[in-house]
Amino acid sequence: MITGASGFLGSHLCRRYHSTGAEVHGVSRKISPKADKTFQRWATDLTDLKSVRSLFRKIKPDILFHLSAQVTAAPNAELVPTTFESILKSTVNLLISANEIGCKRIVLTGSLTEPLPGDTDAAPMSPYAAAKWASNAYARMFHALYETPVVIVRPFMTYGPRQNRSKIVPYVILSLMGNEIPQLSSGQWEADWVYVDDVIDGIVTAARTPGIEGCSFDLGSGTLVSIRSVVEQIVSLTRTGISPSFHSLPDRPAEQRRIADTDYVFQNLGWKATTPLKKGLEQTIEWFKNEFTQNRKRNNPAKK
Repeated sequence: MITGASGFLGSHLCRRYHSTGAEVHGVSRKISPKADKTFQRWATDLTDLKSVRSLFRKIKPDILFHLSAQVTAAPNAELVPTTFESILKSTVNLLISANEIGCKRIVLTGSLTEPLPGDTDAAPMSPYAAAKWASNAYARMFHALYETPVVIVRPFMTYGPRQNRSKIVPYVILSLMGNEIPQLSSGQWEADWVYVDDVIDGIVTAARTPGIEGCSFDLGSGTLVSIRSVVEQIVSLTRTGISPSFHSLPDRPAEQRRIADTDYVFQNLGWKATTPLKKGLEQTIEWFKNEFTQNRKRNNPAKK
């Protein structure tokens, strides 16, 4: 069972498991008419415990991947209720239901925006980070008290095909392809960038590695690269000649610089990111270029 099946990571994970012949059940809030029909899909409100329990009794999944969440690092106060519902409440409902039916492994996704483990006095810098932090605290409690086989993975700055167009990499790519100037902040913030295929490899590895219940793993490259550098590489690779407008938007306050603990994850999972940033950007650009071309053809059909 994979929640967030229509999302960025969820769609990649569903396709990966379906290609292996596994019985895949994708869960999302709604099922789009254009959704991939190669695996079974379920529309469920994860904030409703009764509905979640009913779904688990029908499917009886061996493995649960919880990838569904409202992903935004914005500090806006209006996000508190929605992130509480979509992240914390849904995670607790899934933990309760998975524990009741005896799932063999539960893989939850943490966030690089969470406070560092062990820093109990730290304050999360967004409602999203707070909800993720609290969700993973519940997961650790379920493991400690009820021996629930939970593993937490923290994908770092993930990018790649099928990512939401509002995210920095696809936003810049699509702006350049549309002959528009990307409007950006200073771009000075550094992040640990990791290609989506590597992240999916890490998630799958976390599901099948024995003896790691209760542990948390960073999924990143172990290298910090600034947003400005990534944008400049995209500009160079697309060869559009358009110069992005840096400093057009304000920088987010108090953004943390976090680098993945690659030694720990390699020692315990045998996993490491293998896709160089340039290659990952090339593959991402190629995918969005094809999507851009196909959308333009659909919107401007040839006259006969």
